[in-house]
Amino acid sequence: MNLTLYFKKFLHSNQSSGILLIFCVLLSLLIANSSLSENFQQFLDNEIGTEIFHLKYPISIWINDGFMAVFFLLVGLEIKREMVEGELSSFKNASLPIFAAIGGMVVPAIIFTIFNFGTKYGNGWGIPMATDIAFSLAIISMLGKKIPNSIKLFLAALAIVDDLGAILVIAIFYTDQIHWVYLLLSFAVTGLLFLLNFLKVTKIIFYIIPGLFLWYFLHHSGIHATIAGVLLAFSIPTNVLHVEISPLEKLEHKLHFPVNFLIMPIFALTNTNITFTNGMISGLTSTLGLGIIGGLVLGKLIGINVFSLLAIKLKISSLPQNSSWTQMFGVGCLAGIGFTMSIFIALLSFKDEIKIQDEAKFAILIASFLAAVLGFVILSITSKNQMMKEED
Repeated sequence: MNLTLYFKKFLHSNQSSGILLIFCVLLSLLIANSSLSENFQQFLDNEIGTEIFHLKYPISIWINDGFMAVFFLLVGLEIKREMVEGELSSFKNASLPIFAAIGGMVVPAIIFTIFNFGTKYGNGWGIPMATDIAFSLAIISMLGKKIPNSIKLFLAALAIVDDLGAILVIAIFYTDQIHWVYLLLSFAVTGLLFLLNFLKVTKIIFYIIPGLFLWYFLHHSGIHATIAGVLLAFSIPTNVLHVEISPLEKLEHKLHFPVNFLIMPIFALTNTNITFTNGMISGLTSTLGLGIIGGLVLGKLIGINVFSLLAIKLKISSLPQNSSWTQMFGVGCLAGIGFTMSIFIALLSFKDEIKIQDEAKFAILIASFLAAVLGFVILSITSKNQMMKEED
């Protein structure tokens, strides 16, 4: 198995933090449906920062756009490492997550549209396209060594491509206005980062400072700023020959603990803050609820596996090493954990429509829960059968 030591460490950290993440989800739901709900929401809405350079935002924005950019930075570093010397270093392996992610976006959007074309919910077609990378990785990592690391890496790469696709959808279809000056400045900073790489600059600080400017410019351009983490990650230099520890490896090592045991739990605690209302349950049987659940649970499973099958049959891609199609079905289910990104798109889709937003949130929560349970069960059964075959 040609997986790097650093990705294995990353998976181990996710596995260890999985229980903490689930605890934070349950705690957040408990708070949201208790007498503490209003105070907690007021805390999240409290603005911190400075008016200078327009950097005063609610705490929730700092967490979703700031903290999660650091999470995307770490995952981006892991993906780049595997592309340089690991599981994704061959085109056949690297291309599969891309095809899978495309299928995982197109098919759910089609299913939602079939249910909601011409209705007041039609604008929500982007809701089931998203995969919550933090939660999906946490669930699969809890299975530990039972699942091949290549499958976990496939899910991580798929989720990255999926979220980049969701960010593009938001930018093109759900953003009121793109601020082109800031966007052009973002391109300029990205170019500078890759120029530094080309010039073989190895001091991490010379990447972090432009990376902060990149985050700032992207955030003010109207595009989701978490993409800054991925762009920064792919610009940081690494090496194939282990002569010395590369800047990429150094940064990975420093980010593992704070991301898995601070950023992800805080993210879960603040984003599962869903208050249950009377109309939510009935909303599950509306075309909105059916479109979201059908898109996330079935659409992701079908889209990811059909597009993967086509790519493999056409000999463009190959299955992850030591994996099976049953495990791919499990991954297809886990990718249906849309959760926070889906909720974000729902809020953009139905601005000022609080009742519809609540119905969409509950449908996303139920769909994500079903996807998580189905994926976990399928992968667990697969791992048991595989272990029994090996014993025989």
